[in-house]
Amino acid sequence: MPESAAAPAAAPADRATRTGAEIAGLGVAVPETVVANAPIAARLGIDESWIVQRTGIDERRVALPGESLFQFAAAAGERALAEAGVAAGDLDLVLVATTSNDDLMPGASPRVAAELGAGAAGAIDLNAACTGFVSGISLACGMIESGRAGNVLLVGADLMSRITDPDDRGTAAVFADGAGAIVLRGAERGRIGPVVLGADGANRDLIYATRDEGVTRMQGHETFRHAVDRMAEATVEAAALAETPLAQIDLFVYHQANARILRSVGERLELPMERVVDSINHFGNTSAASIPLALEDARLAGDLAPGARVLVAAFGAGLTWGATVVEWGSASDA
Repeated sequence: MPESAAAPAAAPADRATRTGAEIAGLGVAVPETVVANAPIAARLGIDESWIVQRTGIDERRVALPGESLFQFAAAAGERALAEAGVAAGDLDLVLVATTSNDDLMPGASPRVAAELGAGAAGAIDLNAACTGFVSGISLACGMIESGRAGNVLLVGADLMSRITDPDDRGTAAVFADGAGAIVLRGAERGRIGPVVLGADGANRDLIYATRDEGVTRMQGHETFRHAVDRMAEATVEAAALAETPLAQIDLFVYHQANARILRSVGERLELPMERVVDSINHFGNTSAASIPLALEDARLAGDLAPGARVLVAAFGAGLTWGATVVEWGSASDA
């Protein structure tokens, strides 16, 4: 070895014995600016009730021109770290799921890591659209369960208002902004089940945003059908792999794309709708941020407690989809 080369740091002695992963902290951050349906309806020449009937959305959060995605992502991450009792310097990896980064490059994750002071962490952006947060859970668990990481910060963050056409009836009232984060860490007993992931690039034209145009286009009817089909299928598969009947799932946290999609998935699977989280009415569709925002909403409502069995599932552009079953919290919560 050349004299100038530093020897690699030794992995913590107990990392290899911690072959499971658990969620130790949750944090969210959303813009302060709230946009109700009225100004959007007036611009589109429609009634406010049309928006509610079609989407289930009453209001959404929208970032101001001077606000940055990485700042919301870092704020959510800081809150998740504080709850987990994990110092930023102890992170091995920062993952940021987003489709609306502030710049083409660098990615959001190195800026988030720097903002938090996570100088020892690797940093990776991942783009699986609205499925990004579930995809990130899979990647984080893989790193932890293989012994390659002990603490991982996963952030789902999107400023979808930046890539939305304000004059498009199909999307203008739907997309919104926000960020949510979880801290995953090694545990002697894993509390996160197998993660189901799927993709269908043949239908990539159902939801897309080109570099030239820079806004999201969506074929609503077909997207709706695929979203219901794929999230229902992934729900059943993830529950089966986790050996947990749907009747034993305490909470179903789906990507908050549209209230009618949530109802349709619930009806197809014959789920009690009180166990299907619906936070889209005041957050809108925040893409990769929607699941952690829905988790926080459920927690504030008293529906998410340590030990709860939670199924999370998402569907997005790509097409991509995914699902897993989580035993909420960590061993220290018991």
